[in-house]
Amino acid sequence: MSFLGFVLIKRCYMNKNLPFKTSSVHRYIFGVLCILQCFALSAQHAFSQTLELPVETVVDKIRGGLLGQILGNLNGLEYEFAFIHAPGDVKNYVPELLSGAYTDDDTDFEWVYIVEMQKHRNVFLPYDEVYRLWQQRINRRIWCANRYARHLMDLDLMPPLTGNVLLNPWADFNISGQFLSETFGLLAPAMPQTAARIGLHYTQVAIDGEPAQTTQMFTAMIATGFVSNDIDEVIAAGLSALDPNSRILAIAEDMKAWHAQYPEDWKKTRQLLWEKYTQENNRIRDTNGSELNTGAILGALLYGRGDFSESLKLAFNFGWDADNNAAQVGTIIGVMDGYRSMMANGWRIVDRYKNTTRDNMPMDETITSFADRLVELFELVNNEKGGTKKLSQEGRMIYEIQQERPQPVTQIMDEAALKQAILKEQPLERLIADIRNGDNNDKARAAYIAVCLDLHETIQKQYPREWEEAKRTLSGYVKVMNNIFYGGDFKALFALAKKFRDAGFKSPTVRLTDEEVYSDLVWKEPADLY
Repeated sequence: MSFLGFVLIKRCYMNKNLPFKTSSVHRYIFGVLCILQCFALSAQHAFSQTLELPVETVVDKIRGGLLGQILGNLNGLEYEFAFIHAPGDVKNYVPELLSGAYTDDDTDFEWVYIVEMQKHRNVFLPYDEVYRLWQQRINRRIWCANRYARHLMDLDLMPPLTGNVLLNPWADFNISGQFLSETFGLLAPAMPQTAARIGLHYTQVAIDGEPAQTTQMFTAMIATGFVSNDIDEVIAAGLSALDPNSRILAIAEDMKAWHAQYPEDWKKTRQLLWEKYTQENNRIRDTNGSELNTGAILGALLYGRGDFSESLKLAFNFGWDADNNAAQVGTIIGVMDGYRSMMANGWRIVDRYKNTTRDNMPMDETITSFADRLVELFELVNNEKGGTKKLSQEGRMIYEIQQERPQPVTQIMDEAALKQAILKEQPLERLIADIRNGDNNDKARAAYIAVCLDLHETIQKQYPREWEEAKRTLSGYVKVMNNIFYGGDFKALFALAKKFRDAGFKSPTVRLTDEEVYSDLVWKEPADLY
């Protein structure tokens, strides 16, 4: 035992003023706990070391991560949902962007945020600002959890409640938690906890639960890729960022075990993944859910062994939502390789990032200017975390970064905790007041929450006339009602639709067309809908 240990235990024995009743055994145990605490604090202090990285290295890796993300996304679009029951057979793949890049949902949500972060010098935009950005800029080419969240905003429901699984049925499985997170990992090199916090701040606008676990896992991998070229270390960092109770962790452990058992047979591993983790008979939860798609990403990383083109090809061939999976893989390997190494392959890349999807956003962006924004924001994050940019003794510009250990920053919440989170922001008293005296949005929002939380019968008994008026008002929110009754084919949505039917709501007689979904239409007279 160390000298410090003897001193601590001796003090415990000699101290007669401890704030609890003790025996000699208790005092010995207390001393041992003190020693362990000292060791833990020492280990924590030792890990919180200042890391020095050359400026050109960090910038090169940020650029490489963004390029890798864009290549995986856009080169993978032709394989999106192409391989469901069986793997793909893509044999030859050469990364390229012959016409440059363009906005797609894998990058353009993050782009909207990045531009505003840069403008306000704040990587954690307040949620009222996020709400405003969605209303102004994110109105088309959005699907699943994001579309549902956007239409809940029409009720003036504020993030992050728009991503609470009791209010947004997609939020429990949709891959929005991973494919809207990669860029945020690039803002926090060697700072996986910070990367996860930034990512979660934005992905939880539309998801929670296991998808939120994928956010912190993949952002941690990306942050770690700045300081490790070992794919196993990068994956291990991601797993360390998961709640131990997460199902995603179980999937990851299975993928590692299957890879170890069949190191040369990725198709066998893909088959085992499909057989074990298919949830709902290959309907939307399986093609667009976090279980199979997370497994596919990990499979591509494990079997690709750090080779960029091979890893992306495997992401295509593993299938399901292949473009988003390839974007995640591309970001991780792109960070590890760096931009200069990637471009040395002779890939034909036109430096353009054309805005085809987002309102009130720049029309002259390039991949380079997008990356410049990320570099500027990384420096902001690094300064806020105690890092700096300076000249080394050797006359080289370096970043000093306060390195972090990967660990979970959010846990899996049970239904009671999810309900409590809603009622903290929207207590029953407020719901009743909104139903009785609010405007149309207030009435509709309160009615929606009341049904989702099984509170409507209580309100209906106390205020039957006001409840009927609130029901009628909510029924006129065309997109919300279409989402409930026609928005997908998965169990959680079926259960939610049943709740609304049991509460006396009717399904609209006509489904909205895509044009109507992306129009400015918010409310119609219910008589025109049923």
